[in-house]
Amino acid sequence: MKKIVVTGKTIEIAVKAGLSQWQVSEDRVKIHILEQPSRGLFGFIGSKEAKVELELIPDPLEEAIAFLQDMFEAMKISITIDTTKDREGYQLNMSGSELGILIGKRGQTLDALQYLVNIVANRYANSHFRIILDAENFRDRRKKTLEELALRLANRVIKSKKEVILEPMNSQERKIIHAELQGHPVVKTYSKGEEPNRRVVIAVK
Repeated sequence: MKKIVVTGKTIEIAVKAGLSQWQVSEDRVKIHILEQPSRGLFGFIGSKEAKVELELIPDPLEEAIAFLQDMFEAMKISITIDTTKDREGYQLNMSGSELGILIGKRGQTLDALQYLVNIVANRYANSHFRIILDAENFRDRRKKTLEELALRLANRVIKSKKEVILEPMNSQERKIIHAELQGHPVVKTYSKGEEPNRRVVIAVK
């Protein structure tokens, strides 16, 4: 935990001095009063200033980004992280020349990293904190690939009248397949199996 001790004529002045040093708002710190101010003899002889300790409350997003940066440094790779926010949470989009090892086969390494990043962030959050980790918009490209796959396999099912069982997917990718074929006039989708080998099935209605 990052802490500083500051003094001032009053507790309020001491707190403001500490906040100014860190350039943060009061809701980002815990305040511990170490000494109350006293006026002393005749109002000034032996007077004491207020002394407070400010403890910086870790920011979940900052901690998550620091975790990634420490990992990149240990791997000796140069990665830039851009942050955006939407209604569902934060998206961290990584860019760099060595993203392949961070994405992995069909994004499996990226999903594992996202899981770890969310564990780190939620360790410091008061409520559920959601982070989507991406790499040069890999997830958008993957979504488009899965949507095209769903339509292609639906046509195969219609022609053959036989169901098709897809490879194991995580819950987010299964949702993409289900959503793309939801309301299809001829085929239906459902999932079967247990994690991490749960699969989507496309079949004739």
